[in-house]
This record gives sequence, C-alpha cells and structure tokens, in this order.
Amino acid sequence: METTQYRVCIVGCGRMGGTIDEEVRGSPHGALPYSHAASYTACERTELVAAADVVEEKAKYVCDKWNIPKYYLDYEEMITQEKPDIISIATRPGNHADITQFAAENGVKGIYCDKPLCASMEEADAMLEVCEKYNIKFNLGTQRRFTPGYIKMREILESGQIGERRSIISYTGGSALWGYTHAADLILFLASDSEIEYVQGNVAVDDADFEDNQTESDPGIVMGYIRFKNGIHGISILGTAYEFEVNCSEGTVRSLNNGLGFELRKRQGQFNEILNTEFPPFERKSGTVGCIEDIVEAIDTDTETQGNIQLAHRSTEMVFAIVDSQRQKGMRVPIPMKNRGLYLGRW
Repeated sequence: METTQYRVCIVGCGRMGGTIDEEVRGSPHGALPYSHAASYTACERTELVAAADVVEEKAKYVCDKWNIPKYYLDYEEMITQEKPDIISIATRPGNHADITQFAAENGVKGIYCDKPLCASMEEADAMLEVCEKYNIKFNLGTQRRFTPGYIKMREILESGQIGERRSIISYTGGSALWGYTHAADLILFLASDSEIEYVQGNVAVDDADFEDNQTESDPGIVMGYIRFKNGIHGISILGTAYEFEVNCSEGTVRSLNNGLGFELRKRQGQFNEILNTEFPPFERKSGTVGCIEDIVEAIDTDTETQGNIQLAHRSTEMVFAIVDSQRQKGMRVPIPMKNRGLYLGRW
C-alpha cells in the first residue's frame, strides 16, 4: 500500500490559505475543513512543512494555528529551501502565473491553485504551457467539482437515465473572476467538460472601461451563453440561491440553495409527466479535502487530476470570453478567443 507522505508548502496566508474555517464554522454551506491549511492537516498523505506570506503577521498566525513548522516572507526562498512536493497558491490572482512557473521549474509535482486561475488569458496560456511541460498535477480551487452532491448530479447525467442533455442553466451571477469562476467550472463539469465552440454575454461594466483592455474592477456577470461542442447549451442568468439546473429529454436535475439540497425529476406515470423522484443518497464531504486527495492520487498514479490545468484553462476562457463579448457589444466570441491580453481588475 502506498504510504508516501507528500511535503506541502502554502503560498498566501489569508482566508482560503488558513483562516476561513473560523468564518464558516456552523454554516450549513461547505463541509469542514475548508481552508488549504486545515484540509492538508486532515489529509493523512500530506505534511505541511512551511507557509509564506508577504505580511509576516499573517504567515505567523496561520503557522501557529495549524502547527506548521516554519514561515517565510518570500515564496521563492521557501520553495528553494523546503523542496515541497505540492504547493498551494492562495494569493490574489495577479501573481498566480509567476508562482506556478517558479514552482514547476523548481521540482514541485502538484499545485493546488485557489480560484481565480489568473487575470488574463495570456497568463492562463503561460500556466498551461509550464504545467504541461513539467507534468504538474494541477487542480483549481473550484471545490464543487470535488463535492459529493455535485458528483452524484453528474453521475445521473452520464448514466443517461434522464435522457439526452439539452441545457444547463446557472442561476448565479457574481464578479467575473472572484465569484463567477465557480459557476463557469460547474457549468463545464455538468457539460462533461466539453470543449467550447463560442460564448456570448452581458457584463455590468462601463464600456469605456475597455479602452486600455483592462477593467478597473472585477466586473459582474449579468448573463452568459455557452455553446459547447458536444451540443449542450449553457445559460447563465442572475439568481439568488446559487443553483444549477440541467434539462434533459427525459427529466431534470437541479442543485438547490448552493448545494444544500438536490432535486431529481423523471418522465414517468400514466401520462408520462416530469415528476419528482428521490435523489440518490450521498455523503457530505469537504470539497477542499477532495481536491487535495485527487492531487495525491494523480501523483501516485501519474494520471490527470479531475480539475486539471486544461480544464481550469477552459473554464477561465469561458469567463474572459463572456466579458470580451460585452467589450464587442454582445458579439459571439469564438473559442479560442483572440483577445488574450484582456485583463480583469487591478491586483
């Protein structure tokens, strides 16, 4: 039996790095552990050896809280000195590409990068290239992909028991990078991670903000349409409860209230109506732990992760294409999009 314990370093000691567990404790949303540090601590196959943050107080607090032996103010020094197998990137998106490149070039085997992936498709392209070059086992921190309820939802769809998928409706919205990244990844996940043909969208941003091809803020997604190459239609509209519905030829399946519940309806009965049926049982489990366990397994077996860099790149391009459609007054944006330099926010 595999018993290797992988050495882990965390870059960034803010909320997701090591403190969000205190904030969400007692909430029904998101099974604990939630932060990177808490989840590595809970995983038998990983050993936290160091953490880094440019703010010493934050680094020291997280290391003290999670019994991490050493902290650094410079992530490059930490990676060079500690030689980790896995790193977590829990900083703002502006330096994700640089951290990924340095880690890949200095012997790291796995990277858990919190969302969003980065701030432009130029950066996403660079991350994709370096991860493929060095065979990095990569997961993006879009935890719903690793959460049992949503996994069961996809299993129902893949089984064909409610027929052919027609549309995925996301009742979400949110800022493009900070919030909508989660929605984009789950739409992709429920579409069997299909490649994308084109995207259209509407975004809450002043059109004059596009003059330098960089928005002042992280703009809010109002509406999006995603045409997948496998024929599925992805639709995003503003919602209040962060829900996802997949409409199929023989029924529908829907997540309720940000994953607190799930609803399954199938064509049945004397009049062949779409009626409620029992959603299969599942175990509630931390998506963050699931993400880490997936990286460990991928390193063990030299296989791809479930949220690998190719998929992270694809869902990120979906987000940027929706914004670029607004820049082009609602035009379709074919994928791959041409405007790789579009930069969202000021990080």
